[in-house]
Amino acid sequence: MIVSSRKHVLGIQAMSEKGVGPWRSSMWIITAAGLALSGTASLGCASTRTHESTGEYIDNSVITSKVKAAIVGDPELKSLQISVKTYKDTVQLSGFVDSAEAVRRAGQAASGVQGVTSVRNDLVVKK
Repeated sequence: MIVSSRKHVLGIQAMSEKGVGPWRSSMWIITAAGLALSGTASLGCASTRTHESTGEYIDNSVITSKVKAAIVGDPELKSLQISVKTYKDTVQLSGFVDSAEAVRRAGQAASGVQGVTSVRNDLVVKK
């Protein structure tokens, strides 16, 4: 009786009544689960307006590193606290700098990096 209740819970009893053996019904369940998971996994790699794909994420990380290196390489900017974030090839600069010239130089350094399509310069001059 316990075995039949387990079969009913798993939906195997209904399949057994149709002439499908327990092995085939187990394979059917495994196949259905595999197809459901594979469909979900392929959606995880796709890029949308609000989500970047794995490849885009890696590319943007490289761009961020190159922009940070360009800023550190500039003697007037290297000591400043400038945050750099990249999303879909758009670089965002934020933080505080000493002058409007530093804002301009940081934006220029970021836009000079290969792969950057635009720069959102949100740097603020300290007073």
